[in-house]
Order: sequence, then C-alpha cells, then structure tokens
Amino acid sequence: MNERLGSVKPDSYLTLHYKLSLADGSGDVVNTFGSNPATLQLGVGQMAELLERKLLGLNEGDHQVFELEPEHAFGPRNPELLQRVSRKMLSEHGGADTEYDPGDLVEFPTPDGQRFAGVLKEINEQWALFDFNHPLAGQRVRLEVQILGVL
Repeated sequence: MNERLGSVKPDSYLTLHYKLSLADGSGDVVNTFGSNPATLQLGVGQMAELLERKLLGLNEGDHQVFELEPEHAFGPRNPELLQRVSRKMLSEHGGADTEYDPGDLVEFPTPDGQRFAGVLKEINEQWALFDFNHPLAGQRVRLEVQILGVL
C-alpha cells in the first residue's frame, strides 16, 4: 500500500500547530495555536521521541488530539535523578555571589560541552538538592496537533 503524499515519516520536516498541556487541563506547556506555526524536523531531538511517534503517519491537514500516559510521553519520574550537589561545586559553576532559591532552573555543563538542567528543590550550607527529571516526567499529558505541511 502506498503512503499518501504529505504523510509524516521519521525524518520529515513539518509545519504544524501544536499544544502540549497537562491532561487535567491545568495549563499549557506549549501552544502555537493562535500564533505562528512551528517548524521542526523529526528525528533530531527537537521534540520528545515518544511525542514524535504520535505524529508518524499523519497527513497534511490532519488535526488530532492524543491523551498520553507518562510512559508514552516524558516517562515516569526517576528517583535516581534527584541528586545532591556540593555548595562548593555550585559556587564554582555559578560564581560565589550567585544566589539560588528553590524552584530555580539551573544549567550545568557536561564534559562533552553539552548542557543539562535541574530544578533546585532544597539548599543549605553544605549541599543543594536538584531534580534532573524532565518537568513533565510522571505526568499525563495532552498533545493536540494540526499538520499544516510535510516535506
């Protein structure tokens, strides 16, 4: 069976509107409806892989809504991604005068030049506790998409 022209494939370039929100309706994480559409290429990390999979096989003009359990969106929360960082390391990273408060999102460099981020949960004079889980890990989410163009 031939795929329809304009069908989303694993390496497609897309123009689309999309809205990602919590499944309970408590807020939009991203919403391009009512503004400029997004453009992205699948398979290069611009969108979470499990969300990309939901787009595969859709066609230009399709408008779909998906309710996703955590394991089909950003995964379950991983308690091993709650990690303590010494205040010394935090000061070396951000500077001795930088002040941090719980809830702050802090980026850290990796040896290969990449960056990763964690949310500060607790801080005292010896250490800071960061949550390196994706902010939507463990959450049911709703993904609404309207495919405008497929290349």
